Parts: sequence; structure tokens; C-alpha cells
Amino acid sequence: MRQLNRTYRGRDHATDVLSFPLHDLSRGFPVESEILLGDVVINPVRAEEQAREQGVALEEELRRLLVHGLLHLLGYEHEASPEQARRMRRKERDLLRKLRQP
Repeated sequence: MRQLNRTYRGRDHATDVLSFPLHDLSRGFPVESEILLGDVVINPVRAEEQAREQGVALEEELRRLLVHGLLHLLGYEHEASPEQARRMRRKERDLLRKLRQP
């Protein structure tokens, strides 16, 4: 994960999740009826550490990381501005809440 982060983001440390979009969504979604958004790579070691730190089950942390990565594939960002970070956090919470519903 550290190598991926260094290679693709220029950051020399391991991270919990990386997203690799296949499309430039600034031009809108592709017109195909079925689209492949990209790849989400989750660091299981970091996920386990974070779950333990937050006192949640590993499955819950993996779910959170997957939603976070998917939001990146959909064009959400949290590093560009505080407002974008708030918008992404709200969306993440909303989606996680919906996933918990029966």
C-alpha cells in the first residue's frame, strides 16, 4: 500500500484506502448503460488497526473504507477544501446509515 501511495500519489506512507478511477468525471458520467467506475484498494492491516482504535468491528471499518473509496470514484474529494470534506463526510455517513438498514 505504501508503494502504491508513493507511485500514484507521491506520498511515502501506507494509507488505508486508495481509489483508481477509470473515468474523468469532470466531463460527466460515461454514456454506457453499465460502467466500471474503477478500483478501490483497501489496506487490511490498517483497517484492522483502525477498527481496534475506534472500537468497531473489522467488518464495519471495511464497510466505511469501501464507501469512502467508492465516493472518490464518484468524484467526491476531501483534500481540496473544507467544504468538500464536509460534503464527502455527510455523504459517507448517509450511505453507511443506509447500508445498516435491514
